Amino acid sequence: MRRRTLLAAGLAGALATATPAHAHSRRVLHVRPGDSVQAAVDAVDGPGWTIVVHPGTYREVVGIPAHKAELTLRGATRDARAAVIVYDNANGTKKPDGTTYGTAGSATFSSAAPGLTVRDLTLANDWLRADHPDITGTQAVAAYITGDRSSFDNVRFLAHQDTLFADTTALDAFDRQYYRRCHIEGDVDFVFGRARAVFDTCRFHTLQREVTFTPKGMVFAPATARANPYGFLAVRGRITSGAEDGAYKLARPWVPSYETTAWPALVVRDTWIGPGIDAVAPYTNMREAHPWQTMRFREHGNRGPGAVISDPAERPQLTAAEAKLHTPRTYLGDWRPYARP
Repeated sequence: MRRRTLLAAGLAGALATATPAHAHSRRVLHVRPGDSVQAAVDAVDGPGWTIVVHPGTYREVVGIPAHKAELTLRGATRDARAAVIVYDNANGTKKPDGTTYGTAGSATFSSAAPGLTVRDLTLANDWLRADHPDITGTQAVAAYITGDRSSFDNVRFLAHQDTLFADTTALDAFDRQYYRRCHIEGDVDFVFGRARAVFDTCRFHTLQREVTFTPKGMVFAPATARANPYGFLAVRGRITSGAEDGAYKLARPWVPSYETTAWPALVVRDTWIGPGIDAVAPYTNMREAHPWQTMRFREHGNRGPGAVISDPAERPQLTAAEAKLHTPRTYLGDWRPYARP
C-alpha cells in the first residue's frame, strides 16, 4: 500500500490525501474542508479512482474532463446534505475578460467523462436574480452532464433556472444518464437537455417565485435529437411544490437555435404529481413555431391532484403496450446501473 499527498490547487497549505487500497483496483482520494475537490479530480491518473468528499461546504467550480473516465465521486456519509459543492455563476455573469459564462459555462459541477458515478452529495448554484438585477442571463446551472453512462444516486441538485443540464457530448450522440433517489429543485426549465436520461424514484420540487405571472416555470425542457428514440423518462417519482396550486407546468419543448431539427421527448409515468402542477393544461410552448402537441410528450399511470385528466388532448397517454417500451431497461440498453445493490 502506498500513500499519496496532494497540494490542493489554489488553497495554500490545504492537503487532500489519497490512500489507494489496491495497486490495480480501488484507489481512493479523501477531500476534507479546506481542500479542493478540483485538485483531487486533477490528480486522478486513470480509471477506477474514488474521491470521497467529507462533510463541509466546498465553494468552487468543479469540472471533470472526458479523459477522467470511470470516476466515482461520493460523500463520506449517506447524508447528501453533509457535503455541498456550490458556486454562484450565471449565464450573464462576466468573466475577467469581459465575456459572459453562458448557460453551460455557469455550471458549478460539469462532467464529460464516461462512466461517472456520483452519490450522497449536494451540487448547487446559489446565484439569485434578486441580488443581480442588472443581469438578464439568469440561467444558473448546478450540474452540466454530458458523458455516457453517468450515474447519480442520492444527489441533491439545487438552483433556480436551469438547475440540471442533462445533455450529450455531441449533437449526434445518444449519451445515457441515470438518476436514482435524487432531489432536483428549481423554477424555470430546471431539468433540460438532449440526454437519454432516466429519473428513477426522484423528487422534483418547484420553488416559490415572487412574480405576478403564471406559469411561474416548468419542470422539464427536453431537447431530444430527432434520431434518438428516447429522451427523458421520469418513473416512480414525486413532483412537489413550494408555490401555489397550478403555478407550474410539467414541461415545454426546447428546440435550440443550434439544433432546429430536435424533437423533444418526455415520458412521466407511475409518478405522484402534486397540486403545484397545472392539471388542466400541464404543457406549454417555448416558441410558437414548435408547439408542444407535435412533440413526444406522454404520460402513463400517474396519480395525485396534478395528474388529473380533464381533457385527454391536453395530457397524451401511453397505451399499455407503448408503456412497455418506456422503462429504464429500454432507455439504457446494456448499461444497467439500476441493478446495483
